[in-house]
Amino acid sequence: MKRALFQLMTGLGLALIAATGLAAQTRNCAPRDIVVERLADGYGESRQSIGLGAQGAVIEVFASNDTGTWTITVTTPAGLTCLVASGQSFQALAEVLPKKDKGA
Repeated sequence: MKRALFQLMTGLGLALIAATGLAAQTRNCAPRDIVVERLADGYGESRQSIGLGAQGAVIEVFASNDTGTWTITVTTPAGLTCLVASGQSFQALAEVLPKKDKGA
C-alpha cells in the first residue's frame, strides 16, 4: 500500500513538474499558506499524509473526515503549491502487508 502510494505520489510529482507552467496559467497554483488555508476554511480539510517527490517536490494529501472530501497537492521547492487531484469518499486506512509465503 505504501509502495503504491509512493509510486502514485512520485508520478504525480513528475507530472506536476512537467506541467507547472500550465497549472499556474489555469490558476490551480498559489503560495502554500493560501492553499492550506482555503482547503481548511472551504472544505474542512487537513493534511493526512506527506511524501517527497521528484526534484524536491512535496506531495500532500488533505482530507476531511467529516465531509469525505480530499485533495492532493504538490509544492515546489520555491513554495508554489498546485492542486493536482480532488474527490470525495476519503477513507483513512492502516493496512498491513500480507505475510510472505515461506514455502516453495
